[in-house]
Amino acid sequence: MKKLFIKCTLYIFFIIIALELVVRVFHLYKDVPIRYIDAYDVEKSLPNQTGFAVTGNRRQNYSEYHINSFGFNSYRDFQPSDDKTEIALVGDSFIEGMHQNYSNSIGKKIEGLLKNVEVYEYGYAGYDLANQLYLIQAYQEHFKAIDHIIFYIKYNNDLDNSAYTPNYQRIKLLKSPLFKIRDEFKLLAYASAIGIVDPIKDMAINIIKEKPKSVSESEERDKDLKKLENFKSLINTFGFDKNKMAFLLNSKTSSPLFLEYCRENGYPIIDFALPFENSKEPPTLIYDLHWNNHGRTIIANVVADFIKAKK
Repeated sequence: MKKLFIKCTLYIFFIIIALELVVRVFHLYKDVPIRYIDAYDVEKSLPNQTGFAVTGNRRQNYSEYHINSFGFNSYRDFQPSDDKTEIALVGDSFIEGMHQNYSNSIGKKIEGLLKNVEVYEYGYAGYDLANQLYLIQAYQEHFKAIDHIIFYIKYNNDLDNSAYTPNYQRIKLLKSPLFKIRDEFKLLAYASAIGIVDPIKDMAINIIKEKPKSVSESEERDKDLKKLENFKSLINTFGFDKNKMAFLLNSKTSSPLFLEYCRENGYPIIDFALPFENSKEPPTLIYDLHWNNHGRTIIANVVADFIKAKK
């Protein structure tokens, strides 16, 4: 019995080593950019990193990223000036664009549709509207020379905060021994990425948290009102230049209450709901709700049309 146990242990050990080698050789894992909070309390990626983002099983999506000197995924450095026209796209992972080669980003697509324009993508996974507006304030001299600033909003989770607070806890967690082990042990990183360890995580979450209850219409309206108050608070804190700023969003997934308030108060909206709905091809990835190449082309077109209409 003892020999059987030893043999099984050795077999498991060698199988794990073999799988680790396979994952490394075929680069089935994703390179995770190092995150940090800079001197201005802005959370972003450590500048001048390169790597490959891998999503989906069996490397269904394999794309190269390039973190520029400003700390964002882009094929160019950000050098705004009064001598040229620049567009800033600010948002979360949808704008960050890790699901597509950085050389074929939304910004690159927009530049192909407009003449003499540079597009800067300030995308970072996890950014909500508070993060986005604080970024503009923290680097106000930098953004002063940019002609158009477009904020991407996912209504469901981008209006949950009424103020900006640097998330030092998240950065601390990402630097913890547990995450360092995950990053070094590529098989574990791959298993986590494709959902093998999700049942264990879900079990732990179910033990700690109560099951979500159904939400009534009045409770849903209360949530919308709270989000709207958060929005008002952020605008009062950071300001909003309606002549150069706009919101990019999907009206089908946004509250009518919020949309009505924006329209009544003259906040410019770039709505991509109809182009997505009329698209003959899926605009999102099969295994992920992030935009695929076709969806990103649609986004580039609606942004370019908005800019053209302003001239």
